[in-house]
Amino acid sequence: MSLEHKVVVITGGGTGIGADAAQAFHQAGAKVVLNGRREDKLAQTAAAIDASGETVAYVVGDVGQPETSQRITALAVERFGGVDVLFNNAGIFQPKPFLDHTEADLNDYLNLLRGYFLMSQAAVSQMRQRGGGAIVNIGSMWANHAIAATPCSGSSTAKGGVHALTRSLAIEFAPENIRVNAIAPAVVETPLFEPLLTPEQLAAFNAFHPIGRNGQAQDITEAVLFLADDSSSGWITGVVLPVDGGVTAGRN
Repeated sequence: MSLEHKVVVITGGGTGIGADAAQAFHQAGAKVVLNGRREDKLAQTAAAIDASGETVAYVVGDVGQPETSQRITALAVERFGGVDVLFNNAGIFQPKPFLDHTEADLNDYLNLLRGYFLMSQAAVSQMRQRGGGAIVNIGSMWANHAIAATPCSGSSTAKGGVHALTRSLAIEFAPENIRVNAIAPAVVETPLFEPLLTPEQLAAFNAFHPIGRNGQAQDITEAVLFLADDSSSGWITGVVLPVDGGVTAGRN
């Protein structure tokens, strides 16, 4: 795999999809820099990846703040020499009727979009110096395919922005060998859903997916590694890939 010896930055890297992807990137031979808001989770994930700390590092902070993305890339350069792959994975999600959304809700979602934008700026600046790179963004099935039972206009507004950002950056930086793609998941069983649904409620979504089950973190990780690896997907850029158990293929 071309991921060996690469430097990978992962936002939202302390739990769920981010933590699973971090482990997989490391197993593929990459060095990993994690970001998130909770130091305890980041430290736990980093220790599980490499207890020596020689091939993993982390930065605590809100990626929506400009100084955070700068600190992340600075650490990646200081510890490992640069940035080759960015996985913009930080996320929040809370289905809520449109008229119930508060200004604070909207600000949280737009702050997340800002984080994807700023982190990509910081990463691209480093990728240019290394002759190329890959960005993989987490979008959303809901931004492509509204579901009446789970209204989420706030999240979909921000994730629709992520999809647009993905395509725009893909075209702008294709001449510089920087590929930019996104993944649009449906229901993936991660800690993101724990405050929202009981285990029984979450299990009820299995039938929502034509394949017959909810997604798992590993399902997304496999797609992330594929899109990050030039030897596997070097001719793919600007794609928003549904990894959704078949939801957007048609009605189930």
